[in-house]
Amino acid sequence: MTGYRHTRAIMASAVAALGVAAALWAGAPSAAALLALLAGVAAFAVMPAGDSARAQPAEPDAKTPGEDESRLLAAFEEPLLVVRERRVVIANPAAKALLGAHIEGSDVRLAIRHPAAAEHLAGDDSAAVRTELVGLGDLDRPWEMIVAPLPDGSRLVRLADQSQARAAEQMRVDFVANASHELRTPLATLLGFLETLQEDVDAETRARFITIMSGEALRMRDLLDDLMSLSRIEAERFAAPRDTVDLLPLIDEVKDVVKPLAGRKVVVENEAGDARVTGDRGQIAQMLNNLVANALKYGRAGTPIRIRLEDAGPDLLTVKVIDEGEGIAAEHVPRLTERFYRVDAGRSRQVGGTGLGLSIVKHIVLRHRGRLDIDSVVGKGTRVSVTLPRALS
Repeated sequence: MTGYRHTRAIMASAVAALGVAAALWAGAPSAAALLALLAGVAAFAVMPAGDSARAQPAEPDAKTPGEDESRLLAAFEEPLLVVRERRVVIANPAAKALLGAHIEGSDVRLAIRHPAAAEHLAGDDSAAVRTELVGLGDLDRPWEMIVAPLPDGSRLVRLADQSQARAAEQMRVDFVANASHELRTPLATLLGFLETLQEDVDAETRARFITIMSGEALRMRDLLDDLMSLSRIEAERFAAPRDTVDLLPLIDEVKDVVKPLAGRKVVVENEAGDARVTGDRGQIAQMLNNLVANALKYGRAGTPIRIRLEDAGPDLLTVKVIDEGEGIAAEHVPRLTERFYRVDAGRSRQVGGTGLGLSIVKHIVLRHRGRLDIDSVVGKGTRVSVTLPRALS
């Protein structure tokens, strides 16, 4: 009979642990998690005290109270605390790393020293509450504190790092500001020349102004086209392409497109054999156009542009676009795929471009489940490598 009760205790502990796991995963206890916790607590509660006392010491693997919960919380990377009567009874390693190794057993208001947190930590809320905190650990690091009640009267405190969410929001704000700036400049030029043309000007001046206005209008059109293209690619990022695309004829088409603009030789080196990949033909063509256009813009006059296909294994193929230009300093390379990022803003506007080319390339590569690498040496040139999955035979 004792063995039966002990087995029931182990099963109840397992059910309770599963309930805690569900509560942690959801950020606040769900109905299923609460039922599981209640089942675990009830199973322990119905055991006679004497039987429990006799059964537990008899087993060599008996665990101390809270040991299962501590192990469970330790598996989570987010800081987690279990609080009972305002005391921290369990703190996982992430919480100790953030708040201090001494916090177990201390008042939770001393463990999380923050004015915005004190009211919710000291209160007895019957529902989960969320509070934004700044200043735990790093001074500017944002956190969200979620305090959720547990059936036994304890409370689960979860600290969710909001750094990535804030960074994404800042990127969105910067993107809108940059796009507005890029559109405002040519629009201001157009308006200025239109006002001038309303006055009496000679034919030569009129023709010169119209040429400039046409160039600015084309610049706005290219920017809007790239913005719409980037939006479409991002919208499809979870839909992996499934068509078979032969890169060799596609590269020939790209060469024909850039030939009137190049004035330089574009050399194709196929070291990969079969050059078929799985992808979206239109997007891969756009990717190659952007890479070759960049190489032509920033490579030295008179030097060739090389498009090299290399075998990257049984399932992968690498396309490299190589120029012999001035190269890019190492500190700029990680930021080249950011929207509107320019190493030299003056030169970029002089040679043309919207500042979105490599960002579009990055998102196309991500959608194709590929890899993008950029290597550059100042004074020697730049090599952009795109690795894509080969088409299934």
